[in-house]
Amino acid sequence: MKTILLAAATIPLAACATAYGEDTPSPPSAGGTCNAEAAQSYVGSEATPEAGAAILEESGARTLRWGPPNSAWTMDYRQDRVNVRYDEGMTITEITCG
Repeated sequence: MKTILLAAATIPLAACATAYGEDTPSPPSAGGTCNAEAAQSYVGSEATPEAGAAILEESGARTLRWGPPNSAWTMDYRQDRVNVRYDEGMTITEITCG
């Protein structure tokens, strides 16, 4: 019985294993550093997917994180992420990096 339980417990871990070789995509290259100053013109605009895409492009960041009203955020800092906070009226109130 212990053997069956042990085998069953290792199956999910096997799904997480990654084989590295020539067919494995390489990790993203360096770059994509966020510049929130470049996107400040969107503060006061409506928080829409189109605005998010434009902010992501203009900031040079790789990822965008939306900050809904009254929400808590993790404090991890990522150079390649632009943060966009908006209020209850879906108006962008702040654009920062991290």
